[in-house]
Amino acid sequence: MSKHFVSIAAFSILVGLNLQAEVKLPSIFGSHMVLQRDHANPVWGWAAPGEKITVSIAGQSHSATTDKDGAWRVKLQPLKVNAKGQTLTIKGSNTITLTDVLVGEVWVCSGQSNMAMSVDRAYDPDLEILTAKYPNIRLISVPQVGTQEPQNDFKGEWTAATPETVGSFSAVGFFFGRTLHQALDVPIGLIDNAWGGSAAEAWIRRDRLAKLPAAKPYMEQWKKTEADYDHEKIVAVFDQRLEKWKAAAAAARKAGKPTPRRPRNPRNPMTGQHRPGNLYNGVLKPTIGYGIRGAIWYQGESNSGRAKAYRDVFPLMIQNWRDEWGQGDFPFYWVQLADFRDENPEPMDDNWAELREAQTMTMDRLKNTGEAVIIDIGEGRDIHPRDKQNVAKRLARWALAKDYGQKIACQSPRFKSMDIKGNKAILTFDHVGLGLYSFDVSDPKGFAVCGKDKKFVWASARIVGKNQVEVWAEGVTPTQVRYAWAVNPVCTLMSREGLPATPFRTDDFPMVTEGK
Repeated sequence: MSKHFVSIAAFSILVGLNLQAEVKLPSIFGSHMVLQRDHANPVWGWAAPGEKITVSIAGQSHSATTDKDGAWRVKLQPLKVNAKGQTLTIKGSNTITLTDVLVGEVWVCSGQSNMAMSVDRAYDPDLEILTAKYPNIRLISVPQVGTQEPQNDFKGEWTAATPETVGSFSAVGFFFGRTLHQALDVPIGLIDNAWGGSAAEAWIRRDRLAKLPAAKPYMEQWKKTEADYDHEKIVAVFDQRLEKWKAAAAAARKAGKPTPRRPRNPRNPMTGQHRPGNLYNGVLKPTIGYGIRGAIWYQGESNSGRAKAYRDVFPLMIQNWRDEWGQGDFPFYWVQLADFRDENPEPMDDNWAELREAQTMTMDRLKNTGEAVIIDIGEGRDIHPRDKQNVAKRLARWALAKDYGQKIACQSPRFKSMDIKGNKAILTFDHVGLGLYSFDVSDPKGFAVCGKDKKFVWASARIVGKNQVEVWAEGVTPTQVRYAWAVNPVCTLMSREGLPATPFRTDDFPMVTEGK
């Protein structure tokens, strides 16, 4: 072996050691980020084992020594709002300098496709993009990675909200953040980690989900899938179909006939957004611990067939996030399912109605939670309603009222109690604000009643006080009442502030999603 070869080998080893010793940060920390104000923000990363790391910002400095795996972590002293930009410095064997760091309010924006739906697909995308000149609103998106292996980083970076950046960002997230920014006049940081079609179970740590009785059927289903699924076999079958399609397409083009539809590429459920724990590990985990004020959530469509189980699954998910984050019971606000599909000519049971009920019940299970009711702004023909502006405003109302001390209405009117008087049911509501109101027509629509036969029929109704509605149906002595209990109900009751009444039922009849 020549001396020249030895020197090259030695140099390579030295370079490798130096690379391993470099101080590194996860992508959640970067220039242009927003740190949560008035919070002891954690900062973490990696370096060589036993290395001393010093983190400095705004006149404070904190040091830590890496553990045997090279991990380090410090906590900053709480910082006040800063919209001018500061420098965060991390020193070890090398120095990392993060510039233009703001201090303000940070929110996680999560869920499935209706949260992921971007600004350029919402109402007025041209105007929204053209006017998106908010240098103190900062955005970062987490890529879609589904895995059973906990991830500690992702590929992404913080950017300012500009016409060049907002188009592809979460519409609900951006509009929510913009409303907060305009109301509070502080920097806003938004973390978008939504994944279309995702199941709530995928966002929960698997070992915790496994202990939940309501999740047992779903877990058993997945254990079978994991045992039987052979992706290579599926791909091989697809490749054969694709070759046949290519030949058929070529023949069709030659004959001047329409080209047959190309077979769809098979998706691997093992790395998808339904497998329990996949999104907790691949999408959420790399952000857990970053200083936040709270989270907004828009999901439920994928769980509608398991609405009864969602009563327990959804609260567990929220609690799991809170426990992992270590910030106590941080605010968590969600969007109730919108109206969708065809209107039913007669009252009937529906899994979407049951899912909405499960969402509403979560407010009674966990504190610092809230629900934005949007039963009035969906689109029957599209599961992705384009009016994301009003969705975001209703979420922002919760944050402004509950977290920022603004005296504005935030909660939709909600059923409180029922009193039967003869052939009429008198319903009393909470959270009516300035009073109940019927949109478009003078008497509210959307009510159904049943007698002892448990057969619901449409009912007449009228507002009889600031917080009461009288409901009746000819020939029926009412025992139970339902309101907006359908996938796409015709319903008009709201508060005078414009917040639609929360769908409800007074009965506890068997559910169509029982045991699913």
